[in-house]
Amino acid sequence: MYDPLLDESLGFNASYPSSYWADVAGVAPKDDGQLNKDITVDVAIIGAGYTGLSTALHLARDHGIKATVLEANRTAWGASGRNAGFILKSSGRKPYASMQSQWGEEVMRGIYQEMCAGVDTVKSLIAEGIDCEPQESGYIRVAHKPAMFKSLLATAALQKKMFGYDIQEISREQLHQQYMADNNAYGAIRYQDGFGINPLKLAWGYQKLARQAGVTIHCDTSVEKWHQETSDKKDQQSQTTQTLHTPSGIVKAKKVVIATNGYSAKNFHPLIKSKSLPVLSQIIVTQPLTPEQLVACNFLTSNVIMDTRALKYYYRKLPDNRILFGGRGAITGKNAADPYYANRLLAVLKTSFPSLSTLRYDYAWSGWLCMSLDDMPHVYQNEQQSVFYAMGYCGSGVSFSVQAGKRLAEKVAGVTVPNLPIYQTPLATFPFAPLRRIGQWGYFQYGKIKDRWL
Repeated sequence: MYDPLLDESLGFNASYPSSYWADVAGVAPKDDGQLNKDITVDVAIIGAGYTGLSTALHLARDHGIKATVLEANRTAWGASGRNAGFILKSSGRKPYASMQSQWGEEVMRGIYQEMCAGVDTVKSLIAEGIDCEPQESGYIRVAHKPAMFKSLLATAALQKKMFGYDIQEISREQLHQQYMADNNAYGAIRYQDGFGINPLKLAWGYQKLARQAGVTIHCDTSVEKWHQETSDKKDQQSQTTQTLHTPSGIVKAKKVVIATNGYSAKNFHPLIKSKSLPVLSQIIVTQPLTPEQLVACNFLTSNVIMDTRALKYYYRKLPDNRILFGGRGAITGKNAADPYYANRLLAVLKTSFPSLSTLRYDYAWSGWLCMSLDDMPHVYQNEQQSVFYAMGYCGSGVSFSVQAGKRLAEKVAGVTVPNLPIYQTPLATFPFAPLRRIGQWGYFQYGKIKDRWL
């Protein structure tokens, strides 16, 4: 499997991974095909995932700028088409209490409002006719051991106080009787506003809206080489042109947006070099549960669910009564296809629902998340205001990536964005960047100990 810390190219013209989403999504919408000539554009966007498509859509609708999107493979070929489809008011891993302590209440509330705006934007775009199979609203965080239930209750109390958040407190007995009888759950809190979708169909919907707005989207068009040209003529201000080399054409652009997140090739651009840690997430989708199996584990809810482990597990019941179950995957792309990781998830699922001991999985796949050093996403640009990026969603970017794209569009158009750290500071560089994988391995070992004993 492609590995962003090792490979300097994603390749191009690759088909979708063999996932549940690709199997049930139907026929992909039409794009503009592979670029086969040299072009000059005002704005080029690299990556046709949620971030790139949102940036292009908002540039066209809000600022009258018709961008050109360059995608190495298929629309949403990366994380946008591989994730679990959780729409949540979150991004990154930094708790709001930590934000308040570091930056003060006003900044903390500003970031919270941006996360809320991300969900609202997704909902408004779905309402334009995107058929992405949204399920019933509700996000359940389950305590994986009794001590963590107290922690969840404290979190609920704090968020109710901070934001007036409507959070339901659920005992172990209520959880098992009214939602699902997860043997590993010792109580939960439930947010009213999260929900699940088909993530690939959501991205395809964004693509349709963007093309209707005049955006050009070239799939099978990888950026293989990139350099900057500066012209300095007498009596004229110097001009910078970004030159992107693709397999069958050269793109010259005044401004370029990097919207590749965890699928950014090694040494892709100095602006993002050593700024992120790509981490593999693994997902399985089971066989459809029979009515008897659903009764046996009392699986009544279609809410999205996540536990409190440091190495989190997350799951949901899909519309055809399959269970999607996810967690961490391999450390390197080389080991991504090892069945050990999918089998481990299935084994954990069966500890949660012992009555499903004979259940098998029909689909297993993995994909790269993009972790940032400070556990927060960042939307930033170079000093010349010619290269922009949004990265570091830390596995929670399905909704916020759309808001990030909206803010990227404003930055590209020269519009002032909110004065928040996520928009005004760059991604931090990882110290000892060549050793990131060793640090990741160490964290995984710590997580195992913490989740079991601490």
